Amino acid sequence: MKKLTVRVHDDYNILIERGLLEKSGELVKEVLAAKKLTLISDSNVYPLYGEKVKKSLEQAGYEVFVYIFSAGEVSKKASVVMDMVEYMASKNLTRRDGVIALGGGVCGDMAGFAAAIYLRGIKFVQIPTSLLAQVDSSVGGKTAVDLPQGKNLCGAFHQPSLVIIDPDVLDTLSSHFFSDGMGEVIKYGCIKSSELFQTLESCDIRKNIDEIIYHCLDIKREIVEKDEKEQGERALLNFGHTCGHAIEKLWNFENISHGEAVGIGMVLISRAGEQIGITEKNTSSRIAALLKKYNLSTSDCHSTEEIVGAMKADKKNTGSEIQFVMLSSIGNSFIYPVKHDKIKNLFAIN
Repeated sequence: MKKLTVRVHDDYNILIERGLLEKSGELVKEVLAAKKLTLISDSNVYPLYGEKVKKSLEQAGYEVFVYIFSAGEVSKKASVVMDMVEYMASKNLTRRDGVIALGGGVCGDMAGFAAAIYLRGIKFVQIPTSLLAQVDSSVGGKTAVDLPQGKNLCGAFHQPSLVIIDPDVLDTLSSHFFSDGMGEVIKYGCIKSSELFQTLESCDIRKNIDEIIYHCLDIKREIVEKDEKEQGERALLNFGHTCGHAIEKLWNFENISHGEAVGIGMVLISRAGEQIGITEKNTSSRIAALLKKYNLSTSDCHSTEEIVGAMKADKKNTGSEIQFVMLSSIGNSFIYPVKHDKIKNLFAIN
């Protein structure tokens, strides 16, 4: 078993091993001294893995209540989280009880947010089932829902007590959602590891996906430990996300996946960096080629001007500027604040 420990205000482990779903109950028992658990999952994931996890939790001695929501980003809204919270209240969960998030990034974000606000915070465990969630969103404690004004604008930092990663579940991912997760994997290579980027360029990563997951999470662990609440270096994890979130908003969070939008965002911001001379030439071309290798889009039907206009509600907007994440070269990233009246210049919009 591979293990990483995230050392924040309450340390927690990330466990990576094939077949871990079968052991989820005993693993949760080591960190949650609870009697009741709410298992939160979505309508796609629960039929595949829900009963297996529920049985394991029950065998560990927990009373388990199941909450299933409709799969997809369109469910990632405050009303659904409030329904989760009311459900937990109806089952009389106490501060000693907990939440299990079984699903992809949407599930983890919502279940974690529900755990953060129920009784002012109860413990939760992440069991991510998508590649995107396994390499990125399940770790770090960011929980949130979308608002009509923008993505992830309502949320809280609430670290999990444990992250259980079973790469076997990726076998049931569609090619679309595997590619979606690759958007975040490529991001890690861009911001911190030219070695990872080169591996993605040269190898079939499905053959060593366990190592890829570990590599990405080790990068994220190091960043989160230095900057848990995103006051500095952690913002580097948002490479491609300012443009990507704007694209998702333009699509009303439908018909485009998060990883796909982030991939397009990485190309846009790298191309902009090349144009103003702060990013090594051909960086955007290498990123675009890698995105294409993993069946991800490199452009969007919305104009650059429309995408820039949709950035106004981004979380990285400080009022007078937006803090973009830029690359000097593959594997080397930095924060680049841009005043609002200069953003069009950055993207060469007249």
